[in-house]
Amino acid sequence: MAAPLPSPLRFESQRSLIHRLVLSTLTGRPVHISKIRTSSPTNPGLATHEVSFLRLLEAVTNGSTIEISYTGTTLLYRPGLIVGSIAGSGASGGVIRHELPPECTRGVSYFLIPLCLLAPFSKSPVNVIFTGPGVITSATPTGDISVDSVRTAVLPLFGQFGISNNIELRILRRSCTGPEGKGGAGEVQLVFGHQVRLPKTIHFMNPGRIKRVRGVAYCTGISASNNARMIEAARGVLNSFINDEYIFSDVSSAPLLPTTDGSSTKIGVGFGLSLIAESSTSVIYSADVTSPPSGGRPPEDIGQQCAHQLLEVISLGGCASPLGAPVMLTLMAMGSEDVGRLQISKEIVGTEEIIGLGRDLRYFGASGWGIRDGSNDGDVIVSVVGRGVGNVGRKIA
Repeated sequence: MAAPLPSPLRFESQRSLIHRLVLSTLTGRPVHISKIRTSSPTNPGLATHEVSFLRLLEAVTNGSTIEISYTGTTLLYRPGLIVGSIAGSGASGGVIRHELPPECTRGVSYFLIPLCLLAPFSKSPVNVIFTGPGVITSATPTGDISVDSVRTAVLPLFGQFGISNNIELRILRRSCTGPEGKGGAGEVQLVFGHQVRLPKTIHFMNPGRIKRVRGVAYCTGISASNNARMIEAARGVLNSFINDEYIFSDVSSAPLLPTTDGSSTKIGVGFGLSLIAESSTSVIYSADVTSPPSGGRPPEDIGQQCAHQLLEVISLGGCASPLGAPVMLTLMAMGSEDVGRLQISKEIVGTEEIIGLGRDLRYFGASGWGIRDGSNDGDVIVSVVGRGVGNVGRKIA
């Protein structure tokens, strides 16, 4: 007789929807999410990017079931086994091609970061190409970071947990935010070939001192002089603090989209800047600014704003930036049944995102966090006991 299906955990509203789906997939607990944008008179229910992420989850897992109500305001998700890019299970030739619709207003990093959290626990390597008219590789007005920041500020965090081999993020075609903040027709490939049974337990309590600044200035469909102006403005701010800095300039043509009359039109035109600062103990802080879809901002403003934003993130202190803290805390909770420690700024721990993450981890069966004062004023040390879930696919294999 088959074992009865576990009852789903119940949540309300679309807040933290993607991370709850990730935790559901990692722990194997089904979730029931209701009241998704029920107060919206024009666009109730799941948004386009959320439906697209559900399709991506279905492609990288085997045995998942997704039930969406007629109005789209209720979702029932029963996770399957994370299999990665196995041929015949959503992949063709070992590669999953995931197409984003033109109505998508979120950057491709909205899909990349959750996928990177799932990839180490996959049964086989993950190889996904994001394509279609909705792919935006730059930062977006909705708060998503650029692909450059994912590559330089998020992927290195996995090395702290012993996950560092055969990981690559390629920008095959750049694009900025298109008209009305919608897609830019870029193309990105994520190759994540390092699967582990359990992430290592970390003890990261020394932020160190900033030793270098790196960055990428990019522009699509416009003059390369915009990159030089952004770099000069950013250096004008950073030179007072550090000498070791290098900002790479990347110039590319704008993607072309076919129109109804048979011609092609440029889309995703714009420019932006991504900066990271690395400390002597491998702590990474990042900042990301891009030109608005409507234009009207000179490159000098973008460069200065990005540099000031980076200095503000550095001033928070701790061993994890606002971008990296959710990723590191999630991996610590999924690791072996040992106590890991991470020093974080009080301002980051007190944000709604981190508090909500701690509550969600408790709902999914993880241990509560222990918090005590850190060695620096304004920092706390968060102690996390791993759940020992690890890679179920590796355990079965």
